[in-house]
Amino acid sequence: MYKTHRLNKKTNEDSIFASRDSEFILPKYKIPKGESDPKVILEVVKDELFLDGNARQNLATFTQTYEDEEIKEIMNIGMNKNMIDKDEYPQTAEIEERIVYMLADLWNAPNELTSIGTSTVGSSEACMLGGLAMYYRWKEKRLAEGKDVSKPNLVTGPVQVVWEKFARYWGIELREVPMEKDRYYMDSESMLEYIDENTIGVVTTFGLTFTGEYEPIEKLSHALDKLEEKTGLNIDLHVDAASGGFLAPFCAPKIKWDFRLPRVKSISASGHKFGLSPLGCGFVVWRDEKDLPENLIFHVNYLGGDMAVFQLNFSRPAGPMLAQYYLLLRLGFEGYKKIHMNCYKTAQYLAKEIEKLGMFEIIFDGDENKGIPAITWRLKDNANVTFNLYDFADKLRSRGWLVPAYSLPANAQEIVIQRILVRQGFGLDMASLLIDDIKRTLKYFETHEVVTHLTQEEVGNINHNGR
Repeated sequence: MYKTHRLNKKTNEDSIFASRDSEFILPKYKIPKGESDPKVILEVVKDELFLDGNARQNLATFTQTYEDEEIKEIMNIGMNKNMIDKDEYPQTAEIEERIVYMLADLWNAPNELTSIGTSTVGSSEACMLGGLAMYYRWKEKRLAEGKDVSKPNLVTGPVQVVWEKFARYWGIELREVPMEKDRYYMDSESMLEYIDENTIGVVTTFGLTFTGEYEPIEKLSHALDKLEEKTGLNIDLHVDAASGGFLAPFCAPKIKWDFRLPRVKSISASGHKFGLSPLGCGFVVWRDEKDLPENLIFHVNYLGGDMAVFQLNFSRPAGPMLAQYYLLLRLGFEGYKKIHMNCYKTAQYLAKEIEKLGMFEIIFDGDENKGIPAITWRLKDNANVTFNLYDFADKLRSRGWLVPAYSLPANAQEIVIQRILVRQGFGLDMASLLIDDIKRTLKYFETHEVVTHLTQEEVGNINHNGR
């Protein structure tokens, strides 16, 4: 006769879903009074996160959604190393400095050993620091000349919302050159119209969030050279290379966008985008130490050591930065080029297949010499369809694909486009599955006429300009 063993409810042998904690709706807006089984709570949190969907199908985000096991191990090692505590973790600080030198070299600084820079939590913080340095350089120069500093302005093309934040936070007028129907970026002629003696600098974007295209930085720089010859105004450039900074050096090295142009004083980029590192990693590098005003550097007595600090954030884990170092060593120039060129090939495949469908006009086709591995398109004016791109994006989402639709900023706000970002982990096979689902979606709309169209607000897509 067999004897059954009755499990104690408190033992770890119970099934997670047989525990008492799993029988209740747990509090969501108040801390519970008592403790709970860690395995049960872990499962509850994991189950809730399933509702986010599959990150690999998120074709809207620029950030990495793929990490190999070695990256996860390095992230664990760096989890409890405080980046700001350079006295306690001197080797971590040394690695950060090495990356700055590597990037200064990658971006063709005249002498990488006299360049200066820092890691950040992303390119937004890096942009803020680059902008502050521009502002302080302009302000110091104006004060030395006995001139007014009360009306600073910043000239940009169509930019990501971080630059609007920067201008608002530091009381600077943002002069954002608007798009036009046949021009989706800032060109030389339009830029010059917005510049005066109160311009602290020009921000140009190397990989526009709206379309994926590179702005013509070399032409913009030459136009500023001619402006200085004519008027004496010496205007600095900051390159927001959030995406392109880790792409063009490997895939389009002939493009002059970086420190090869003397007017470029600083460059910011996201490691967690096409640097391939996990979330929480960015960098800003200045051409030379003199381009970072001393007033922005704080010397902190922290845990017994003197520490030079010029980040906006303070304590943060070292994991993402250490992962970036691993990737730079692991992949090298050849590895980055292979990964990124595969992304470009996938983007170009998607552009050709979407164009074949007949009702879409390709705005950017993923050409590595013109922009990032992304494609953007709009409905043709004469497209014989009953849906709009918001309807189209919403239906694709039912299959798990997040392919955002959004309107362009002024003066092209009536143009609605869709965009796909191709990142590591999204290859040709997955792209072919997406094309199959796009065709199924078009077939659906052939027999299901849309009576009331969705709007951008109803679909909930990102609004890059923050307004």
